[in-house]
Amino acid sequence: MGYSKVLFLIFIQFLFLYNPIFSDLLLTSKELSEIPINFLNFAKKAEVFDWMVGIRRKIHENPELGYEEFETSKLIRDELDKMGVSYKYPFAVTGVLGFIGSGKPPFVAIRADMDALPLQEMVEWDHKSKNPGKMHACGHDAHVAMLLGAAKILQEHRDFLKGTVVLVFQPAEEGGGGAKKMIEAGALENVEAIFGIHANTLLPLGEVASRSGPILAGSGFFEAVISGKGGHAAIPQHSIDPILAASNVIVSLQHLVSREADPLDSQVVTVAKFQGGGAFNVIPDSVTIGGTFRAFSSESLQQLKQRIEEVIIGQAAVQRCNATVTFESKDRLFFPPTVNDFELHKHFQRVAGDMLGIGGDETLEHPVMPHSPYFRIDEGGLPFGAALHASLVVRYLYDSQTENSMDNGYHHDEL
Repeated sequence: MGYSKVLFLIFIQFLFLYNPIFSDLLLTSKELSEIPINFLNFAKKAEVFDWMVGIRRKIHENPELGYEEFETSKLIRDELDKMGVSYKYPFAVTGVLGFIGSGKPPFVAIRADMDALPLQEMVEWDHKSKNPGKMHACGHDAHVAMLLGAAKILQEHRDFLKGTVVLVFQPAEEGGGGAKKMIEAGALENVEAIFGIHANTLLPLGEVASRSGPILAGSGFFEAVISGKGGHAAIPQHSIDPILAASNVIVSLQHLVSREADPLDSQVVTVAKFQGGGAFNVIPDSVTIGGTFRAFSSESLQQLKQRIEEVIIGQAAVQRCNATVTFESKDRLFFPPTVNDFELHKHFQRVAGDMLGIGGDETLEHPVMPHSPYFRIDEGGLPFGAALHASLVVRYLYDSQTENSMDNGYHHDEL
């Protein structure tokens, strides 16, 4: 993938005029700063806003799980067709790759995920999920609507883009490794940088936040089968109790963070699965436990992985049990940390600052967190996301063009 193809993740809250950009001309700093504002005004137009809201609601009513986003993908392709945007399909089963601009380098990408979660929606409203047990509870419906909104803005300026914007509609973000499969399929071939926006219910409408360096922890799954010897609950001395062993394992795993990890190196180990026994008076032969571990560096992740296996096997042995531990499988992939590039973060600060201003640390008191059956967004945030997407890539291409022109000698010294 290369060092330049970094995933840059920005968080935007969903509580939620334009002037053409003449890429053949050098723009003044004032003209550059007006690009995000003009794009935002365009995205706030009633016809554009209502269109984005309609897309978001259609997707929300028909949530689809990872690699099953066939109707969502079709909706995306239909909208790109209406705009006259070329695309390639499929990528990673249901993924779509759109292209706006010259078709030549430099290439810069913007990305949205498409999949829903296996939750039963509990929010009662006119556009509640129509698919039982499935819900867009992480804002991916809004992400798609914003990226299509950005496509509409960019298509209005396609003749002025000296470079190519790649629209990445990714399947299976929720644990399915869709990004990995998209990359393996060549979705980021020749791409220099990629920007992504994610809903964040902690911030007020119209505020965005990010930082350089690690921003999202890497994560891995683990599952362990702890085997003993089953028997009657009234005579445990004739059994080897795997439930007792598993209980000790779970307590010991918590010590990995509280007693072994540097307090300044954030780590989390969570056991969220415990399956064993089916009767009140029978000690089972085995118990299965499972969970996740997370850290902000690859080194810490590997250390956690090693220690999780050692603790599970060791603590099981103390209770005369055997244990087998597995970490990665076809359905449970290892995900490295998300690390934002320093220079791209400065680029984000400049663009977002021109659009929204700098400053502000307000957070909401009672946000509804993602992955909740009560999750909601404020659709008033859609124009901000669409305009920010478009502004980031337009300014990136302009800066790249300007730098290349300077490198090629298209400048003069002051007399």
